[in-house]
Parts: sequence; structure tokens; C-alpha cells
Amino acid sequence: MVVALLPAAVLLGACASEAPQQRATSSAPAPSPASALADISHVHGVGVDPADGSLFLATHEGLFQLTDGGGAALVSPVMDLMGFSVAGPGHFLASGHPGLEVDLPQPMGLIESTDSGRTWSPVSRQGQSDFHALTTSSVGVLGYDGDLLRSGDGQDWEQLSIPSEPHSLTTSSDGQLVLATTAQGLLRSADAGSTWSAVDGAPLLQVVDWADDGMDVAGVDPSGAVWTSSDGGISWTAGAALGSEPQAVAVSSAPGGLRVTVVTTAAVLESSDGGRTFDALLEP
Repeated sequence: MVVALLPAAVLLGACASEAPQQRATSSAPAPSPASALADISHVHGVGVDPADGSLFLATHEGLFQLTDGGGAALVSPVMDLMGFSVAGPGHFLASGHPGLEVDLPQPMGLIESTDSGRTWSPVSRQGQSDFHALTTSSVGVLGYDGDLLRSGDGQDWEQLSIPSEPHSLTTSSDGQLVLATTAQGLLRSADAGSTWSAVDGAPLLQVVDWADDGMDVAGVDPSGAVWTSSDGGISWTAGAALGSEPQAVAVSSAPGGLRVTVVTTAAVLESSDGGRTFDALLEP
């Protein structure tokens, strides 16, 4: 399977006059569709493609798509995707470190794919930022690169302050409400990340994600207990206890209820009833 990194395009509003950036071609291995979770060393992010509901895992080895047969297939070049966010149908953003056959600086900065992860284009901050926490909304991108919280359109960035280092970030669809999980507790912003306050009474969450519309949010604490909120992270209700440390969570609207996908150190699990019960999609 041959995959390519294409010339960069401006994330929000492409500019045809820009000079072309690096182009690289990489041959990714073609793993069996029956690849198991044991073949993946770590999952940094999980997301649902609104184009068709497909589930994707951003990992230390690249981007995997879950298959109908209960496995996962590598769809991207081999690279370490530390940060990952679904920006729209077939449109993904990521950050991290290039693989041996990916001709991008270290770190990769912000990169994007508009074909569900098959090919990737450099957008900005190549050789400068490794966004471990990354989220998108209709108004732009918010990411934490280990040094600073940055907000912008993907090309131009503004520096913001945050009281504690975020492990994960998530925003409402309009970008105004933001949640950040930190070692000191859950933080919430009502002005797109400009100011923050602690959420009194919130569980100590490790990962959190906002549904694609409305005020529904789901998070998972370090023990694997699932928590949900219907008011944008102000109050929380306990759900299923998964029993394993979480690596990532994704929330999306689905017919009949909220779809919650959790990746733990033991399995990829999914709930169609808002986090009350889960079925295993991928196991070792």
C-alpha cells in the first residue's frame, strides 16, 4: 500500500498563492485486517469519522481503522500520532513524530488529512510543536504542545494561559466551551480557552470528549470508570466501570442514544446507551 504526504493546504481557507511545502512518499506495511490490540503499543486518540461512522485509532504506529471483522487495519504511514482530532467528514488533524519513511521534521507540528487518514499534509509549526492534546471546532484549533496552549486557525496561532498542563482537551461544536483534564482536576473555560476555572465536584478524569453537537460530554477516570455530563461538564453521572486504565475516549451522537467509545489498556469498548453498558470491539 503506497501512501503519500501531500503539499500543505491552509486548514481553514486555503491560499493558492502559498509556496508548496515538503512532499514525501512512504510505503506503509499492509497488516492483516485481523490485527489485534496487542499489535498496537499505545493508543493516543480515538475518533469517529462522521462520513460513515468508521472508528479510527491514532497510535504509536500510525492510524488504524477498525474493521467489520473485529480487527484493525493500518491506513496511514507509520508515524507516532500523539495528538488526534476529527475535524469533519474524512478530515483529521494530528501531531507527533515522523516514522523512518516519513519525510517531515521532528516533531511534525500540525498535520491534516482530508481522505480519512490515507495521506497527510503539513499545516504549520513543523519542527516546533508536538501537540499531545488537540481539539477542533467550527472556529479553529486548540492544542497544547508541552510548552504552551495555542489557539488559531491552524496556520496562525495565539498563545493562551492554562493553570495546569492538560492531558486532554475537548470543545463544544462552536468552540466556546472547553474542558481540560489535568492532574489537579477538571478545568472548564467558557471563552474558548482564554480563562479557566476548576469544576467543583467533578471526578478526576484522565480523558474527556465532547459530543458532536449539544452539551453531552463523557470522560473516564484513571480506574476506568466512565462519567457523563449533559450540561457541558458542570455536573457528572457515574456510568460503567471498565476496570482498566483509559487511553482515549470519543463521544458522538447516534440514533437512540449517545455513542461512547473508550480505549483502555485491555480493549476497545463501545456503548450505545450513553456509557451505561459496553461491548468489546477489539481485544488482545
